[in-house]
Amino acid sequence: MSGRSEDPDPLRTEVFTRVFDEHWAAVRHHIEGVVGAEEEVTEIVSEVFLLAWTKLRPARPPSRVWLLRAADRRLRARSGRSSTPYGALDAVHVGLSGEEGRPDQRGRVEVLRALSVLTPAQRRIIMLTYWDGLAVGEIAELMRASEFRVRKTLGRARHRLCAELGLEGATTGDD
Repeated sequence: MSGRSEDPDPLRTEVFTRVFDEHWAAVRHHIEGVVGAEEEVTEIVSEVFLLAWTKLRPARPPSRVWLLRAADRRLRARSGRSSTPYGALDAVHVGLSGEEGRPDQRGRVEVLRALSVLTPAQRRIIMLTYWDGLAVGEIAELMRASEFRVRKTLGRARHRLCAELGLEGATTGDD
């Protein structure tokens, strides 16, 4: 006897491995948009996938949206202030302006200031669009809102951000 036990449910392990491989990077990227400390990002990602493992039903594995919701719940539960790393601010700037390359410190401050005029829902939709790269339908599913409402909120948020950043003539996608 080797001392190693057989996997009691190989199908469950196989399904979890597939879910982990397909969605780990997206979940980590989502969390990095809010948390700056590498160790904390790793800890939260681990907690999300541990939850996914404990609730896993092989017939209905968790989707990317389910995992991002779990990450959001974990992020809300953590103590301390959230901080937006430069990468997220850069993604919003590039997404709105269409300019390639990273903005300088002044550009990041302007984006941060512009984001502060948005409502929390508008800010979240902007970050899910530009940082996480989610489509309107995925955002609607994640937020449990209609696609119409998400599209309308996204349009208003883009318009306010462009006005704040002096980008009125910029094209921002599917307005």
